[in-house]
Amino acid sequence: MTRECPSPAPGPGAPLSGSVLAEAAVVFAVVLSIHATVWDRYSWCAVALAVQAFYVQYKWDRLLQQGSAVFQFRMSANSGLLPASMVMPLLGLVMKERCQAAGNPFFERFGIVVAATGMSVALFSSVLALGITRPVPTNTCVILGLAGGVIIYIMKHSLSVGEVIEVLEVLLIFVYLNMILLYLLPRCFTPGEALLVLGGISFVLNQLIKRSLTLVESQGDPVDFFLLVVVVGMVLMGIFFSTLFVFMDSGTWASSIFFHLMTCVLSLGVVLPWLHRLIRRNPLLWLLQFLFQTDTRIYLLAYWSLLATLACLVVLYQNAKRSSSESKKHQAPTIARKYFHLIVVATYIPGIIFDRPLLYVAATVCLAVFIFLEYVRYFRIKPLGHTLRSLLSLFLDERDSGPLILTHIYLLLGMSLPIWLIPRPCTQKGSLGGARALVPYAGVLAVGVGDTVASIFGSTMGEIRWPGTKKTFEGTMTSIFAQIISVALILIFDSGVDLNYSYAWILGSISTVSLLEAYTTQIDNLLLPLYLLILLMA
Repeated sequence: MTRECPSPAPGPGAPLSGSVLAEAAVVFAVVLSIHATVWDRYSWCAVALAVQAFYVQYKWDRLLQQGSAVFQFRMSANSGLLPASMVMPLLGLVMKERCQAAGNPFFERFGIVVAATGMSVALFSSVLALGITRPVPTNTCVILGLAGGVIIYIMKHSLSVGEVIEVLEVLLIFVYLNMILLYLLPRCFTPGEALLVLGGISFVLNQLIKRSLTLVESQGDPVDFFLLVVVVGMVLMGIFFSTLFVFMDSGTWASSIFFHLMTCVLSLGVVLPWLHRLIRRNPLLWLLQFLFQTDTRIYLLAYWSLLATLACLVVLYQNAKRSSSESKKHQAPTIARKYFHLIVVATYIPGIIFDRPLLYVAATVCLAVFIFLEYVRYFRIKPLGHTLRSLLSLFLDERDSGPLILTHIYLLLGMSLPIWLIPRPCTQKGSLGGARALVPYAGVLAVGVGDTVASIFGSTMGEIRWPGTKKTFEGTMTSIFAQIISVALILIFDSGVDLNYSYAWILGSISTVSLLEAYTTQIDNLLLPLYLLILLMA
């Protein structure tokens, strides 16, 4: 969420705005930092990818302003191609380095596949933009061709045949998901957000299919399979119901009963057997045993239940205020929306300190619940559909311009991704030392603390604005200061964190991500934690 409305994307033929150039400068600073840390042929590929994405991003921005894009994208932001294109490649690079240092060749190769996959879907998005641009931008095509040629040549000589096939499989899934979901969900994403979200879903879907077909390799941690099955199951369920309700009215009682029955059928007949095949035990019994295994977990679950009740009370209280207000267009103020950030911080910090596997599973369950409730709201499923529409409309902002309300799901993802994406086999025996010890807290720091403080202080006390935006210097500085205080508190309360004198890197990482928050018009709840995670892992 933002504290002010962003500046519009540049118009046709207009030069790049100052905010877009500043955002690009921050992203290039991150890319070069990772390149200097890794310094191998893959990091050179990342630099080449960033250069071509910078040029192609302007073409996407012009297409959005002209209304010439293939699909309907969110218009209150620029395309965001550059920052989104670099997330998966940089994440793969730092994962490769971490697992190489830990002596885990399997996950080292996995990191390379992640980087190669991210580069392939980013190049596809660039080719798509140039393919629909008229007249054809010759210079940008040359830059894209050179960068793509270098990346393809290096990856051809670095990946095995099986890894190349895996990358192509993800790219194929990504193409089909783009055609399906961007058609079904107009104005929900920018091109960059679509690249990031759909690229991640494509990779998860391919991993699940691969592990389901190869039982020998599926002897992993059940919590990992639980996440994969839940994410893929909820996405496929959404596509199924979206297709079904094209032919019938979803707001009737008959359709609502059918929706609930089909949800039970898909859950009990598809999702649970799929999970049973992977973990080789009864999923429901495993989940119950896992949740109530220790007294600590019972206490955490009771505490989280109280926080969930508090969040529901905040929603009801704000809606009661709207009902008593004379204005029918009453919207929740910025501070009221940030209450949820504080509640999420209070949720995640105890989980990270006392029981990360439980937090991993609880966040997965919460994601499934959020997505299911959004389906109920979107399809107007009785008896809760219209009630949810009324309650959640109070908390809409300019980024919820499409048919779906995604900001609360992005908040959950931003807080959870640092927990989900840590390569646990590569973080044993204290290998998460120094700044890497803060990786699980990346979401808490970037979104829970940094974005919240920046929004509150920027909107109430800010006077000096960053060039080209309505974000304020005071908001950014208080955000950095609050995150530094939070790191100090983490050192006090989490005995497992040992920063090992890496304070300069931590300060630089926090400052860089805070500057990105000041200039980006993308979904910061999702983008900022990923960039902070990448920098801390490096």
